[in-house]
Amino acid sequence: MNGEQAAHERRERVLRMLLPVAVLALGVLVWDLVVRLNQIPPYILPSPGLVLSTLISDWSVLSASLLVTLETTVQGFLLAAVGGIGLAVLFNQSRLIEHSLYPYAVILQVTPVVAIAPLLLIYLPQEAAVLVCAWIVAFFPVLANTTLGLNSIDYNLADLFRLYGASRGQVLWRLKLPSALPQMLAGLKIAGGLSLIGAVVAEIAAGSAGAGSGLAYRIAESGYRLNIPRMFAALLLLSVAGIVIFVLLSAFSHLMLRRWHESAVSREG
Repeated sequence: MNGEQAAHERRERVLRMLLPVAVLALGVLVWDLVVRLNQIPPYILPSPGLVLSTLISDWSVLSASLLVTLETTVQGFLLAAVGGIGLAVLFNQSRLIEHSLYPYAVILQVTPVVAIAPLLLIYLPQEAAVLVCAWIVAFFPVLANTTLGLNSIDYNLADLFRLYGASRGQVLWRLKLPSALPQMLAGLKIAGGLSLIGAVVAEIAAGSAGAGSGLAYRIAESGYRLNIPRMFAALLLLSVAGIVIFVLLSAFSHLMLRRWHESAVSREG
């Protein structure tokens, strides 16, 4: 029975890897056929082969812009992680601070970053404005998920800690933070992709003002020049970057939870 279950799990893993690849290959094939059969000019819709050749020929420009965007994304994500987790801990330790500041965190989240970016570009240097946009978008998921995790502990365990005379710091480090880890990691996974989105939005706004060097700026620049193959190539790089960020954060989450949390243990067992 164990052998059959192991074989079934192997088939499931193979299918999870092969099916997305097959769907992608089918989509690319349909895209190429549509362009060829309808003889669509490249300034309207380039073929997949032209996008790939453009990616190779313009790699020096696109890769440099990608590094700029990734640097901003990583910095915004780290600031959001540190700020969101730190503020969530403060909220958990003081209801007064939570009631005073949480509504403003919600306001910051629900205000569209595309509306904030042009204003930030007026008052801040371009790099700082792009970084702030990446931080704004990524900050709230970390804060909200971590706050939820810290407030969702088993209160029977909390009473047991207090019964044995544990201090507030011991309850925080030995009970609340470990219990909140799954929600915290979920917030970080969301924040990773959102920080890239925030950086892209700000770079597009900077590009509209005639400045910028990131990958989103290259997309805007290519649109103005009707260089649609380069636009598609830059968009492909952005998509791959977002996928890599999600995969890395998912692997980190699984590594942190695989030995004790049900969401990871069940996949291995």
